Amino acid sequence: MNWPAAGAAFLAIAVGSGAFGAHGLRDRLDAYALGIWEKAVFYHFIHALGLIIVPLLARSGAVSNLAADRICWLLAFGVLVFSGSLYVLAVTGLSTLGAITPLGGTAMIAAWLLLTFQLLRAK
Repeated sequence: MNWPAAGAAFLAIAVGSGAFGAHGLRDRLDAYALGIWEKAVFYHFIHALGLIIVPLLARSGAVSNLAADRICWLLAFGVLVFSGSLYVLAVTGLSTLGAITPLGGTAMIAAWLLLTFQLLRAK
């Protein structure tokens, strides 16, 4: 998988989502729903950057390619499930989506913990 390219695509989508929320949804959603949208964009953006940074760490030898691939899969899953469910929740109000949002958040946490472990192990 070309993770930096995926990260760049995720970043483009994050910027577009942020702009859509600020301009297209501003008059359609209440403050609470806009806050959910903004939280989704923030986490989307940060973790998409991870998809670019982690492969660079693998190239430098700080982590193995296998570990970097696993970390990136977790980050991508986290963006899709965490941010994706929050985007849908914000525009639809379907609170049942809140049941899957933590799965994405857990994947994000797991990715960063795996990266931490790999970086500490490399020393």
